[in-house]
Amino acid sequence: MSCGFHAAMLLVLSGVAVVSTSAQQIATPAILNKVGITQNLNAQIPQDLVFRDETGKSVRIGDFFGQKPIVLSLVYFDCPALCTEVLNGELRTMKAISLDLGKDFEAVTVSFEPRDTPALANAKRDVYAGQYGRPGAADHWHFLTGEQQSIDALTNVAGFRYAYDSSIRQYAHAAAILVLTPDGRIDRYFYGVQYPARDVRLGLVEASEGKIGTLTDHALLYCYQYDPMTGKYGVVVMNVLRAAGGLTVLVLGIFMTIMFRRERKRPSGISQAAGAKTR
Repeated sequence: MSCGFHAAMLLVLSGVAVVSTSAQQIATPAILNKVGITQNLNAQIPQDLVFRDETGKSVRIGDFFGQKPIVLSLVYFDCPALCTEVLNGELRTMKAISLDLGKDFEAVTVSFEPRDTPALANAKRDVYAGQYGRPGAADHWHFLTGEQQSIDALTNVAGFRYAYDSSIRQYAHAAAILVLTPDGRIDRYFYGVQYPARDVRLGLVEASEGKIGTLTDHALLYCYQYDPMTGKYGVVVMNVLRAAGGLTVLVLGIFMTIMFRRERKRPSGISQAAGAKTR
């Protein structure tokens, strides 16, 4: 083939690539550039932010901090799709773990739509606390509404970015739940609408600083570590090897102790038998 033909083909392919890139840019709505989550691990949620509870009573978000870790979700109550999936995923995970809402942790769901009302919050609370089904759930899963100033302060600290699309009268937003320490510091982010029960349980145990959970949980936390990039817990190979080595040494120590004790008892038994035969 001639050099001219090769040059022509290169121009055609380059043009296709440019068109493809342009098509991708056109296909991605500009509003999505304003949406996302920036992890602010260890950031303190301001305790004096004022919201309204399900009855319309003014409360501070710090009122829900205290002795237990908190699962925090940011949604809006009139959302037609994604927010429902976030809450459904949160509910499924909370039901799947043996830790109890109220006894071991609290749940706080805050609407980022300032026009949402306490009546909507109350309806949501009744649905999800009812489906959770364990005693006292309605008193420990809090659904809050508030003014734009408080909403902005909370979402900014949480790194939660969203945008209103006036063309469809809906919000574009990310999907995630957060785990806070008992004093309201951001400890973990779990992304999407499905939250692995093991990971959320470990996140709650870790956020509680050892105040909840079992020995098994704490052993798993030695072998698993939270990865901020994925929002999941992964195996720490070195710690697993150390744990396996320690267990091996322990088992060998027990085995050798048992064998040593048997050997000490054996000569005494033989001597007694020999004495009986002499008589």
